[in-house]
Amino acid sequence: MKCPFCAELENKVIDSRLSNQGVVIRRRRECLGCQRRFTTYERVEEILPMVVKKDGRREAFDRQKALEGLKLACQKRPVSAEQLEAVVDGIERRLQEVGEKEVPTSVIGESVMRELARLDEVAYVRFASVYRSFKDLGEFMSELKELISERKPPPKK
Repeated sequence: MKCPFCAELENKVIDSRLSNQGVVIRRRRECLGCQRRFTTYERVEEILPMVVKKDGRREAFDRQKALEGLKLACQKRPVSAEQLEAVVDGIERRLQEVGEKEVPTSVIGESVMRELARLDEVAYVRFASVYRSFKDLGEFMSELKELISERKPPPKK
């Protein structure tokens, strides 16, 4: 690790601590050249696949973009920020587990919709109406009927 003050490459670690819920290691270092101290943060590099958009463009998976979409869908709904973070964490984890270099947006969108249907049906309908870009009221009503039929308990015999 290069000293930010004198560019010396030799230094020693004085203290190491877990931070950010155990995801990051904070290291306090002392430069062996100038004896000044500095802090570094170490985390595992997460390699996420490229997202293939509907028009064929490719871009890196953006956690913040996914979170913003969820926040919009859940606006004024009883869904906590922790729940939204957990949804995005789960999506990232599944993307890493798949191990593909590229993934279509449809895979991410369907995953988001499954999680929203579980968390809050109104947020699910909001997200689905934008994500699926319903062409008319009939398509929208069809989606709602499917959602309602999934909620109904089976008829008693």
